Amino acid sequence: MIEFKNIVKKYRTKTIINSFSLNIEAGQLVVFIGPSGCGKTTLLKMINKLVQPTSGQISVNGTDISMMDPIELRRNIGYVIQNTGLFPHMTIKENLELIPKLKGENQESIDRKTVELLELVGLDPKEFIHRYPKELSGGQQQRIGVARAFSTNSDIILMDEPFSALDPVTRSSLQDELFQMQKELNKTIIFVTHDMDEAIKIADKICILKDGDILQYDTPENILKNPANDYVSDFIGKRRVWNNPELLLAEDIMISNPVKIAAKRNVLQAIEIMKEQKVDSLLVTDKRNVLIGLVTLKGIQLLKRNSLIEDVMEQNVLSVSEEANLISVLSTMNEHRIGYVPVTNQSGQLTGLITRSSILSALSSQLIDMEVAF
Repeated sequence: MIEFKNIVKKYRTKTIINSFSLNIEAGQLVVFIGPSGCGKTTLLKMINKLVQPTSGQISVNGTDISMMDPIELRRNIGYVIQNTGLFPHMTIKENLELIPKLKGENQESIDRKTVELLELVGLDPKEFIHRYPKELSGGQQQRIGVARAFSTNSDIILMDEPFSALDPVTRSSLQDELFQMQKELNKTIIFVTHDMDEAIKIADKICILKDGDILQYDTPENILKNPANDYVSDFIGKRRVWNNPELLLAEDIMISNPVKIAAKRNVLQAIEIMKEQKVDSLLVTDKRNVLIGLVTLKGIQLLKRNSLIEDVMEQNVLSVSEEANLISVLSTMNEHRIGYVPVTNQSGQLTGLITRSSILSALSSQLIDMEVAF
């Protein structure tokens, strides 16, 4: 969708961007983040030609934007800045309708879209549509700024620290609104921020920048779990995974080789395996390693020793997927009052086992890693 190819930006003798190359996929919310002066806003403004690169090429949908008319380009790219940029002499309706009218869209369609956008950002059209920006709070004005960016009906939205001046409650609410809008409308959003918590909350991918270079470009989960270097680790914060347990997935906290038994084994063999492995239950799998049942020592110790496991096992065993996060795993375990839960992949194959001990072990290792780092 958007491709940066060997982009360099210099101001006189100072280089701001160093041979920057990056591909941003359509429909993703990508966050540019880094310290002041790292080049994140400069890169954002290059997309709509507010800033020209010294060298290199930027393409949108395969078209080199240097060959495009800047006015036409900007009319088809939404743009949100920190102070909203609303026209104070225009009503909210007039602000939202400006670009669609310039593009020659049908008035009936514009009217319908204006109402839909206000509803989308959580504002009642009847109450707000004829107000002026000065009659709105800062958070409400920012909502209108976001709505206006989406009014262009473009596939690309650029957002330059749009929420940084807002109070924490309003900011959090707008972050949630933006996340939902992006999922509903499937826009490609490039979002600049200096706040790592904000980036983690909204991003599909995060691009961490320093001195015009990419230090790491990855999903929030991978950046938190596998920072590329010490600078990234320091930048994101040592305790951030601990503070965001929803980012720990079942595959991160499970025991990878749980004790299991084949369905054709008998009760005597099951008891012997339990004694040898020092466990009081066994997961039952078929020849494809698909989880099909469970046997416990309490449930089989009084049965005939030659009874087959497939005839005496508990079926319809509760399990969680590899992608389930820690919060949902704990919720499942607490709701069903169980001390362990198997982990399966999309094919139903057994890949691991989560116990309360394995959860504590995973969290403890996080703390140990942080203490060593400190």
